[in-house]
Amino acid sequence: MLLLNTTFEPLTALPLRRAIVLVVCGKAEVVHGDSAGSTWNSATHSIEIPSVIRLSKFVHVPYRGRVPLSRPALMMRDNHRCAYCGVRAETVDHVVPRSRGGSHTWENCVACCTRCNRRKADYTLRELGWRLAETPKAPRGRHWRLLAGAAEPDPLWLPYLGETAAR
Repeated sequence: MLLLNTTFEPLTALPLRRAIVLVVCGKAEVVHGDSAGSTWNSATHSIEIPSVIRLSKFVHVPYRGRVPLSRPALMMRDNHRCAYCGVRAETVDHVVPRSRGGSHTWENCVACCTRCNRRKADYTLRELGWRLAETPKAPRGRHWRLLAGAAEPDPLWLPYLGETAAR
């Protein structure tokens, strides 16, 4: 579920349970329901399953500099493709191995398939004669932090995410 501020600015992706609690408590309203038209029923309430909800009161969000490095965010940055061969990636690889002084940063981590990860092992790219198609870097964009937390953005979110979601 996408949570919007009162100004329709995207704030975060929420689990279904948290979204329903916000709606039931009157802290948020449903902007778009689930495209399947599902409802959540209890003894006293019947609520349309939301896809996008909006807070009733404005929340000030402090500026955050960098997107934190996480496996889902890294996979999204690399489009779930191996940085070495281009097939579907399942693992994360450190370009400069940590045992050789490499850091766990956006600039040193790439998505990788299991086959390439095993072949690369504890070697550097120079030792193997491999090259990266693109130099890894930290993601940028207005709503990258939000997209990195969501498994697969709902198409109903696109009007609120703008150009970042269309990547």
